[in-house]
Amino acid sequence: MGLCWGEIVDLIVVASLSQIEPEDNLNAFVYSLVSGRSAAMGRDLDCQISVDPLVYGAVSRRHAEIRPVTTLGMESLWWVCDLNSSNGTFLNGQRLVGCQVLQDGDRIVLGQNGPEYRFDQVSQGSPSTGNKGPTPIARNSLFEPPVSSQPYQDSPKDNYADGIKSAKDLDRVTLTQLLPIFSTGLEIRRKAYIFPALVTIIAVVSLFFTVGNQRSFNEILAAYLGLAAYYRVYQLCGKPKAWWVISLVGLSTVGLILSPIFLVFVKVFRSILPGQLSPDDVNLINMFFGAGLMEELLKALPLLVLALIGLGRSPRWRDRYGIREPLDGILLGTASAMGFTLLETMGQYVPAIIQNTTLQVGADASEAQGLQILIARLLGSIAGHMAYSGYFGYAIGLAVLKPRGAALTLLVGYLTAAVLHTMWNSVGGIPVVGPFALATIGLLSYALLGAAILKARSLSPSREKNFATRLG
Repeated sequence: MGLCWGEIVDLIVVASLSQIEPEDNLNAFVYSLVSGRSAAMGRDLDCQISVDPLVYGAVSRRHAEIRPVTTLGMESLWWVCDLNSSNGTFLNGQRLVGCQVLQDGDRIVLGQNGPEYRFDQVSQGSPSTGNKGPTPIARNSLFEPPVSSQPYQDSPKDNYADGIKSAKDLDRVTLTQLLPIFSTGLEIRRKAYIFPALVTIIAVVSLFFTVGNQRSFNEILAAYLGLAAYYRVYQLCGKPKAWWVISLVGLSTVGLILSPIFLVFVKVFRSILPGQLSPDDVNLINMFFGAGLMEELLKALPLLVLALIGLGRSPRWRDRYGIREPLDGILLGTASAMGFTLLETMGQYVPAIIQNTTLQVGADASEAQGLQILIARLLGSIAGHMAYSGYFGYAIGLAVLKPRGAALTLLVGYLTAAVLHTMWNSVGGIPVVGPFALATIGLLSYALLGAAILKARSLSPSREKNFATRLG
């Protein structure tokens, strides 16, 4: 033949996709789009635009497709279509639903933090016609999405090197289909809850090894239940946050309680602010100052420090390490509450129960009661401390996101958290109605936290990439 394959492609190329490197924003690869042929994108090696499955495990095997269509004016347009991918396709930062017309310079991203491509329309005109390319079409074009053109089964490189694959080859079971772990081994880290499974296995093995050592058994169980409660909130929020940052906030709260700062808080909120109260005074006042206001402010201190440190820093820095929006505040607020709850439960309530009941019912029965209070308090923390602090954290994040009126936002969040905390601490001892009142306040607190999470997700600057709203 007079022309090689590459020269033929050059004659019919009308558009291209340039892969963008996320670090330096330089073109890594340029893929030519050939007139009249669709191009599939995904991890499958048969895709015309194939991505490395070891690097981009969140990309589906056949994730998206670039489809050509010709208008009545014989102008070539290109559509990008999502192929029901697990993690979605994003066009210029917006999640793609179905198909949309591509315009010169559009950015396409496969999944969450997946590979990014820039679409470039190549001029189709000639000097004689003066036509420089297709007429731009609005996003809400009345054209119907095109029926997928018959995609070529191999890329031009494959056709040139190996010839067209037979139907028999395509129907053959591959090694990765027979042993899926070789193709999805890295993807299960994100989609199959491998992290909570690993933590559960470690916790179960550790509990078996500590049977007979009640203190160690309780500590491991407390840590596991605390992580489980927090993980649920993390999944509902749907925003990635470095675990070391989350852990640092929780440990900071523990450090504050063990430091002289806590004694200052006790002096101010339990002696100075309430004033001198007689024994006949309502217990609600003591609880409001000594528990509600004091403890919620103490748990919020690490968040307020992070918010101040983040002033003037880039949004990317605040997303990773600080507070940029309400979701950050909820994630860090609940982490602070979990640190507070673990220390309070293991350092105060459980030892007190064991010590007070040992002489009455014996050591074994007292340890059983301590275990009961541990489980009850930690399972209830999601509707207790985590709910109060998460709501206040929402207010802190909202004040950062919308600084106008920040003082009022912080005040409302602080008082709401303090009032809920006070009510929970005050109604438990009321005869007969106490359990029902606790259940009502707990449900109300959790409802407020849930509503705050939903509102925070709708306000989030990165809501299109929120993993809580994408399909599994």
